[in-house]
Amino acid sequence: MITILGSGAFGTALAISLAQNGGDILLWAQDPDHVAEMRNTRQNTRRLPGPRLPDNILLTDDIGALPADIPALISVPMQTLRGFLDDHGATLGARPFVACCKGIDLETHLGPAETIARHAPDALPAILTGPSFATDIATGLPTALTLACADDDAGKTLQQSLTTPNLRIYRSTDTTGAELGGALKNVIAIACGASIGLGLGDSARAALMTRGFAEMQRLALKRGARPETLMGLSGFGDLALTCTSDLSRNYRHGLALGRGEDVDPTITVEGVATARAVTEWAAELEIDMPICATVADLCAGRLSAAEALQTLLSRPLKEE
Repeated sequence: MITILGSGAFGTALAISLAQNGGDILLWAQDPDHVAEMRNTRQNTRRLPGPRLPDNILLTDDIGALPADIPALISVPMQTLRGFLDDHGATLGARPFVACCKGIDLETHLGPAETIARHAPDALPAILTGPSFATDIATGLPTALTLACADDDAGKTLQQSLTTPNLRIYRSTDTTGAELGGALKNVIAIACGASIGLGLGDSARAALMTRGFAEMQRLALKRGARPETLMGLSGFGDLALTCTSDLSRNYRHGLALGRGEDVDPTITVEGVATARAVTEWAAELEIDMPICATVADLCAGRLSAAEALQTLLSRPLKEE
């Protein structure tokens, strides 16, 4: 059995994919009404309408009733992860906690695996990340993800458990690189969306992706990540997907800003908080991250999209 904590689109998609392996998948949602609705309809119409929930997905709102020792995939937004662990970490006890969110905590500047290590010290922290959209996973389309766990033996066990007919899992022990790749690419996706929204074309987007990737590496390597991790699924792979697809919430957010349109405040766009957090962090570490800093200003309304573009174009010329 595998437990998935969080009934958003991605958690639901993982449950549907993992159900293909047989055995029970326990999907927890905080709202009892939402649980009852999913039981009755066998769909998650609130978060992932369309795909059916297989019969071996069991639904509950009672976190205290989860079986002990089995892995828990935590699929909650990054900015709520710390509070979730403070509330439920002791109840969940010692087991593998696999973070399925991307971002950097605004207050602590920690990523998902680091947040688990600090706020659920009895748990074994890991992170599942990479190029993936919930709809693709839920409808059986293939993708490959990175599972990063500092304990390689535990990582091997999790890798076997989480691989499905349409999910190929690659293993890593570099949790820092995996979590930073997944977080920072969202910021670059906002920049790319704004660029396209301004009508600047694909060449400008390619330039932003390339220079943005350089910023991702600059910070991650300073934090001790391995270069090959950033070149892999959790870095370059996720960057390529998120910066080029209308299915990306971060890309769509930037697109709306570039077009001068209103954005929907009810939609979780992790790159907005990550841009702010990473800009503060980079300043502390004395790392130059101009694209991330400009995105932070754009999202906060301190710059228009046109002004943000001019800010980047007017930077001093330098060697690549």
